[in-house]
Amino acid sequence: MATLGWAVAAIPSPAFADAGGVGFWLPGIFGSLAATPTVPGWAYASIYLHLQANAGASQNFVTSNGARGSVVAGLNAHGDALALGITYVSPTPVLGGQASFGIVTAPGNVGLGVDATLTGPRGNAISGAVTDNRTTLSDVYYQGSLKWNQGVHSEMVYITSNIPSGTYDPNRLANLNLGFVAWDVGGGYTYFDPKTGHEFSAVAGVTYNLMNPYLQYQNGIDFHVDWAASQFLSKNFQIGVAGYFYQQLTDDSGPGAKLGGFRGRAIGIGPQVGFIIPMSDGYQGYLNIKGYKDIEVENRASTWSTWVTFAVSAAPPEPANKPKLRK
Repeated sequence: MATLGWAVAAIPSPAFADAGGVGFWLPGIFGSLAATPTVPGWAYASIYLHLQANAGASQNFVTSNGARGSVVAGLNAHGDALALGITYVSPTPVLGGQASFGIVTAPGNVGLGVDATLTGPRGNAISGAVTDNRTTLSDVYYQGSLKWNQGVHSEMVYITSNIPSGTYDPNRLANLNLGFVAWDVGGGYTYFDPKTGHEFSAVAGVTYNLMNPYLQYQNGIDFHVDWAASQFLSKNFQIGVAGYFYQQLTDDSGPGAKLGGFRGRAIGIGPQVGFIIPMSDGYQGYLNIKGYKDIEVENRASTWSTWVTFAVSAAPPEPANKPKLRK
């Protein structure tokens, strides 16, 4: 049933780095069955993501706007992206586990507005509204993982990073990519009992960000936990809830970090529903719809997001001892 595999775990963030109040890691990326091994072979996924971010005029952020480390007051942003991913799950065990590698990128549109821009080397204030809207391409994201299974228990470790696509524009407020490279490593656990349909997953990770050379701004080290719980009401239908916890562990730094440490924090939660769709030629589809709403934020914009995922992968074989129907 774990057909999402890597694809759900590598959706890029249509936002503006910690300098803009959102980091490399988009909270909520991992979901149900995250650590469960999948069927070896190729898998494909497309994920539509809508994200809305808002912050009042009293909240400050550092972002690009033709000047390094410009400070803006208030923020209203939206992003719509269609992530297209492919992953390969190896049939050969590695360290006793199942290895996979995948890659994803996303075209999309992002728009942003601020209430006031405070620029200038001496902090001179320039008031007024500034907006920007742009259709562009995200960075290329890649991830490798190892997964192990012991009955109803599964574990995983992963590492993920990005390759800049070259579309970052330091003179624009709106960027779908980061302008720097980051690395994220972590591990996770899934409990799934096919007999009862009970499922719970949790994945924790740490992000290290390199310097953004355009803003001379380096985000601090981030810690995140994504979790999900669901109940399979039938073999092909699940319903549940998902959430995340995000906490910046170290201060932002560099000449462009004009707001000091600016450590971010976010807690969010929302519903989810999933459908497994049988297909021909040994494949199956998986449709998942979920949404998140921040219930607590600090030094970040308050967000809500909607995820619609459709993945295609090899179907698991039918049990050899499947009972025959009696006449």
